[in-house]
Amino acid sequence: MIAIVKIGGHQAIVSEGEKLEVDKIDGKEGSSVEFETLMVSENSGEKFQIGTPFLENIKVTANILEHGRGKKIRVYKMNPRKRYRRTQGHRQDYTLIEITKINTGSKAPTTKKGVKKEVKEV
Repeated sequence: MIAIVKIGGHQAIVSEGEKLEVDKIDGKEGSSVEFETLMVSENSGEKFQIGTPFLENIKVTANILEHGRGKKIRVYKMNPRKRYRRTQGHRQDYTLIEITKINTGSKAPTTKKGVKKEVKEV
């Protein structure tokens, strides 16, 4: 089972048992968090559910493994012939999470063949 979830301001494709580095999430190490689900599908992609914008009954649960800071990057700005040079460093905070469970709802998933587009006549 795979799902597309909204984590922070980003979307991620996740499956059970997967570990991800995401933007920092408030919470203690070892605690559990839930994410809103945009889409759920089987691994083969035959049956799926799409939310408008989210699926109400389906939540993805994850455990917070650790908090940390990423690798340092250098930001360098320069204007030639103007004597303007600036160097700045940045380290992004992250949270390492492990997806523990994708809760499936009671709504029956649709198949690709069953999806029909409505055509409006003008």
